[in-house]
Amino acid sequence: MIKLGVNIDHVATLRQARMGTAPDVIAAAKICEIAGAHQITVHLRQDRRHIQDRDVELLREVLLIRLNLEMGATDEIIGIAHRIKPDVVCLVPENRQEVTTEGGLDVASQQTRLCEVVAGFNADGIEVSMFIDPEARQIDASAATGAKYVELHTGCYANAKGAAVDEELERLFDAAAHAQGAGLTVNAGHGLTVRNLAPVAEIPGLHEVNIGHDIMARALFIGLEDAVVEILDVLEMYSI
Repeated sequence: MIKLGVNIDHVATLRQARMGTAPDVIAAAKICEIAGAHQITVHLRQDRRHIQDRDVELLREVLLIRLNLEMGATDEIIGIAHRIKPDVVCLVPENRQEVTTEGGLDVASQQTRLCEVVAGFNADGIEVSMFIDPEARQIDASAATGAKYVELHTGCYANAKGAAVDEELERLFDAAAHAQGAGLTVNAGHGLTVRNLAPVAEIPGLHEVNIGHDIMARALFIGLEDAVVEILDVLEMYSI
């Protein structure tokens, strides 16, 4: 089955609005786990706008499923990742002015340094994913670093209208095939919803999707467990 990673950053965003303890990020993660999610994803940003260090530490202690730490490749966050040891790290671009991650990481322009970062994680038993735009240049650079996964940025597809939707889907299908040919396992994420997921789930060999905002938005109306389950239902339809 195509795996589901649930990003719970928005639970922490709501908590940080009052700088308190509610809603409980760990409880949200466990509900997702019980509902059948295969992975919990959190982004420990440099400005700590939502997820905090303690959240990642506690998740590492209590989760029975995989923990995926999204992170910028900064010395501080790299050190934290080596200390906490998530199952996988996903290297993403990070801009302090952005509302959320916009666009993929430019692996090609910093390949030499990222080779060192990936080697360090691999030596520590931590798998590495590169969050990239669906471009051959970035795929090839990601493979050269020694990363195991690429997560294809699906934001352009999610925002496309009309004929552009099919064009963006073709980009994703072509990129996935190129990545698999380069020996990479293919994931996808950003802007995916219960309404637009099905065409992406048809990508041959797709391993995993990471979804956060839509699940949390749906949870306001139907509950978190049901919001996770309805995504799993879509994935099951397109899994081999």
